Amino acid sequence: MIKVLIVDDSPSLRAILTKVLELAQDIQVVGAAEDPYEAREMIKKLNPDVLTLDIEMPRMNGLSFLKNLMRLRPMPVIMLSTLTQQGSPATLEALELGAIDFIAKPTSNVAAQLHAYAETLHQKIRIARQANLYALRTEKDVQQAPVSQHTQFKTSAVLALGASTGGTEALREVLVRLPQHCPPVVIAQHIPPVFSTSFAQRMDRICDVSVKEAEDWDVLMPGEVFIAPGDRHLKVVQKGGRLLCQLCQSEKVNRHRPSVDVLFDSLLPWAKQVSAGLLTGMGSDGAAALLRLREAGAKTLAQDEATSVVWGMPRAAVEMKAAEKVVPLSKVTMELLSAVKRP
Repeated sequence: MIKVLIVDDSPSLRAILTKVLELAQDIQVVGAAEDPYEAREMIKKLNPDVLTLDIEMPRMNGLSFLKNLMRLRPMPVIMLSTLTQQGSPATLEALELGAIDFIAKPTSNVAAQLHAYAETLHQKIRIARQANLYALRTEKDVQQAPVSQHTQFKTSAVLALGASTGGTEALREVLVRLPQHCPPVVIAQHIPPVFSTSFAQRMDRICDVSVKEAEDWDVLMPGEVFIAPGDRHLKVVQKGGRLLCQLCQSEKVNRHRPSVDVLFDSLLPWAKQVSAGLLTGMGSDGAAALLRLREAGAKTLAQDEATSVVWGMPRAAVEMKAAEKVVPLSKVTMELLSAVKRP
């Protein structure tokens, strides 16, 4: 049984979340706190496995509480977020502080979609319970020699990455190590609309490379990173001798849009110039397409278990022998680039 503590200042939301969570046979709500101070005492008394945490609360906001919690008593946390342009930066900051995942706050009409919402929340709770809390903490301390600005890469090379749970912070560790002149990078991260925009802007501020949310007909250029928008598949196509981004809203693949499989499969015509990696995440999205890329001549890798928050997608890739190499997060950037260096 997974013991969950709800932390939210709204009595109605606490009631809705309790109702939703207790629909699961393997989840038990052991308590509900209206603010972080009450939560702190309940954590000591009830020893929950997973916390659901609101960001905006009286007396102490969720981010301040999360920062203290991760320093003093690390535990899996799911953030309750407003899926808006205003709410996304705070949620991304929560992931940076150590939260495992986030979900939209239930709305007043949640009853109409209760089954779908409950299924999503239950799955996130189960994943959080099994998550590796210390994966990113240790990797952020690993120092790597920067890639020389004199390193030359193959002219037509493309880097491709896929990630899900734990992916925003894993991608951050990969992208900040990229040199300004690196090959173009295309990314499929499972993330909702609006959040992908905020994530791309956040990465662009801290990286040497240019990072943006992909748009139709963006040209793949060295030193540029393109992140699939939430709820859109990202494909790479060729037009006029150039590789371009193309977005579509076709059916979900592996229950996801964007899907890593869709992105990786679109690169098959140019597989021999591709270096692709599958990072932390639940499920198996991207693993089958990574294998197809490898069989077509691409260089492939998967993040190792020790540094993955959730070793699902990379594990699937390893088990089907889709990854030539299995490496810790701190070495992903170097391995991706080494595969496309000029001799």
